[in-house]
Amino acid sequence: MQLERILHRHGFGTRKECRALIRHGRVAVAGQTCADPFAEFATDGLIFSVDGVDWPYCEFATLMLNKPAGYECSRQPRHHPSVFELLPPPLRQRGVQPVGRLDEDTTGLLLITDDGQLNHQLSSGKRKVPKVYLATTKHPLDDKQIERLRSGVLLADETALIAAVGAEQVGSHCLRLTLTEGKYHQVKRMVAAVGNRVEALHREAVGDLALPDDLPSGQWRWLTATDLARLGVNQ
Repeated sequence: MQLERILHRHGFGTRKECRALIRHGRVAVAGQTCADPFAEFATDGLIFSVDGVDWPYCEFATLMLNKPAGYECSRQPRHHPSVFELLPPPLRQRGVQPVGRLDEDTTGLLLITDDGQLNHQLSSGKRKVPKVYLATTKHPLDDKQIERLRSGVLLADETALIAAVGAEQVGSHCLRLTLTEGKYHQVKRMVAAVGNRVEALHREAVGDLALPDDLPSGQWRWLTATDLARLGVNQ
């Protein structure tokens, strides 16, 4: 593939802008500066750099973000900054989207991709991809609340009971909840339905993919093939 097309596909601007980047010596392939926009490169395993920053060639951009509190999962946020402000401009330009949404005050694992099929697979309630949350509650938890969350609660505007796949008390005011649906404010509404209130909420995992301990809040990284396998979807 021509180098200008590679840059264009990765969000570095229009074809004209990408050609200018290359001709000004700001692009390197395998550590060697390339000033020819029309030079051809095999894309398998390709790593190129722009202004000294390495980028792997990706047909689809799929990454994880350790979302901090105070950010909205929207390109047009209303009251708080957008999570997209935490990503470099080329990724934003590619049109990546969150896989589902976390509330402004919810922290933790947020998957972001421009792979529409992957987004659908992970977001569809029919596929029942588990999401694991750690909820801090206002009032002490008890066995009765945990059992009701496991057996099911009735939420407003719902006609059937909604049950957690897993509910585990991990502290007097701390609950680990595993859900397979993606209903609006589901964790907060379920906890409220058993007579408590969520004070803080953190998503720990999606499928078998857990948020790494070494990924700081507000930082992101690419998903590896192993990560994608842990999500339990077909690639």
